[in-house]
Amino acid sequence: MSQPYVHLPAATILDCLAGHGETEIKQLRASWEGLRVDRYLKDGGSYRRRRYSAFHLTDDGLVRAAHGAFRQSLAVNPLHGGVAREFEPIEQDVAGSPLLATLVRTLADRLPGDFDPATGCIGIHQIRVLATRDAEGLPAPEGVHEDGHHFVAQVLMRRENIEGGLSRLYDRDRAPLYRTLLTEPFETIIIDDRRVFHGVSAVEVADGFPTGVRDMMLVDFFPRAADPAAEPAGTAADPATPDAEATA
Repeated sequence: MSQPYVHLPAATILDCLAGHGETEIKQLRASWEGLRVDRYLKDGGSYRRRRYSAFHLTDDGLVRAAHGAFRQSLAVNPLHGGVAREFEPIEQDVAGSPLLATLVRTLADRLPGDFDPATGCIGIHQIRVLATRDAEGLPAPEGVHEDGHHFVAQVLMRRENIEGGLSRLYDRDRAPLYRTLLTEPFETIIIDDRRVFHGVSAVEVADGFPTGVRDMMLVDFFPRAADPAAEPAGTAADPATPDAEATA
């Protein structure tokens, strides 16, 4: 059996995106600036911003699924599960970007296991975690956890003026399996969520700076529970969220 994770250098991902211009890449990374505060954090913090959309991956690209609340079972997420969380969808110009479709297909081609896009669904999270002199940011307030998917890709988009944010993987007995610090934009870890637990350490602002930022894109791969009416990703339709969704 293969390793339950893949660690991809930024250069590997960027080589696959070479058909897209630098302007497209900059526009994608800049879209994290418009994220709104995640109001569902149980610790009352305001350090996390978030958007989420669900898609189907087709030969023609990404197609949005119908809109629904973001849900997770308490069994998967004892901290934030059991609540219908409504996050704003990914903006249309981002959702309909050919660059995003190429990125998702690149990740799908490198999963540490089998996944059939024809019968599967794709969840995409844009997440920003902030650190200030007064408060650290928690990329994973749940601690060591699982997400309730088949596979999860964790793609670094920005890391500025921070320390910490160490990614850790554990086997199903919670024994340490792998650890790394994502440092370059598009550096990626893909995990088999059924075979590992994972966590990320807190981020703190680096000395000499008032704030620090860690931007991540999480891409979830999971079975399609239904086949709702869908529209092209660039249309005004909002995305669906399945009952078991990712923590971050």
